[in-house]
Amino acid sequence: MPARDRVWFEAREREALAPYAMKAADSRGRAFPEPEHAFRMAFQRDRDRIIHSTGFRRLEYKTQVFVNHEGDYYRTRLTHTMEAAQITRTIAGALGLNRDLAEAVALAHDLGHTPFGHAGEHVLARLMKEHGGFDHNSQSLRIVEVLEERYPSFSGLNLTYEVREGIVKHSTSHNRPRIGDFSPDEAPLLEAQIVDYADEIAYNSHDIDDGLQSGLIGVDDLEGVELWDVNFRDVTGRFPAAGFSIHRYQTVRRILDTLVTDLIHSIERAIAAGGIDSVAAVRAAKPRLVDFSPPLAAAVSQLKARLMERLYQHHRVRRMTAKAGRVMSGLFEAYMSDPRQMPPHVVARESANTPIARVIADYIAGMTDRFALDEHAKLYDPNTRV
Repeated sequence: MPARDRVWFEAREREALAPYAMKAADSRGRAFPEPEHAFRMAFQRDRDRIIHSTGFRRLEYKTQVFVNHEGDYYRTRLTHTMEAAQITRTIAGALGLNRDLAEAVALAHDLGHTPFGHAGEHVLARLMKEHGGFDHNSQSLRIVEVLEERYPSFSGLNLTYEVREGIVKHSTSHNRPRIGDFSPDEAPLLEAQIVDYADEIAYNSHDIDDGLQSGLIGVDDLEGVELWDVNFRDVTGRFPAAGFSIHRYQTVRRILDTLVTDLIHSIERAIAAGGIDSVAAVRAAKPRLVDFSPPLAAAVSQLKARLMERLYQHHRVRRMTAKAGRVMSGLFEAYMSDPRQMPPHVVARESANTPIARVIADYIAGMTDRFALDEHAKLYDPNTRV
């Protein structure tokens, strides 16, 4: 039997996927034309390029909620990305969407995150306010288009239009300069839209798990939260003799499954109600087609509010946030005062199109938590070797 090549897979994809799913063979292509691969379709190549990128590897040592050295159990930006990507594949598969495209967008969606999680991003956004701004979705796009160095003929990873569009447009906030390069009047593909919700499902679920494991929150902190109460009561009723670690895991698992199942059915209803029968119909649909059902949307809002109150505002998390702010500000101020404190190959990126503030933002955003702490010590601690 001959090997199954790309053409074979593209034909099977066209037969198997829903009419509103994006097919690899219909991609708008890459900024720099390349020969097609013999055995992999376009979005599969994109997914693999993202996984092999430097930015993806660095996610292992970037904060989700807990700074890396707080403990090796807690989620990092990498494990969060992997969980979000798996949830994305489940949703995409159930709806007949292109799982390769959806997974590629999910794997790339946090590449541009700074060290120290959202705290780091907020600080860098403030520092860059007068220099063109900063947000992690735009930075993710910048990484795959400019900063990754892999090929002799072009900068970046040369990903397809659809993956790059998904990176910058998957979230509902479109206040980014680069949106203009990706048909801003068009809605994102469904494969990109589901990433925003898979991301939310992943962090809501695993932040409960990490918060309970760390002891920063207890079961009493979640009492009155519908999603927790219903599922925790069911788990403890079914397995009364099991330990709390099993109760915790099984409850989080059921919350995740509840959210994924509701989202799939809600999207199904939106597709049917809107008569969505093509990619063009997806792009023309307003508002977006992806959302939880109203009861679940309210329950998710309740859960997020409780996590904000009891976990994200916990004094230990606030200490980590404040520490991150001091480190990020210190690095930026030191490099702005004398850019030559950065390595020569970094300083060399300055050009007419890339002012030094953007070079510094690229450098800091690419740091892991540990590297940022070490660099700050080298710049400010007289007892640390430089």
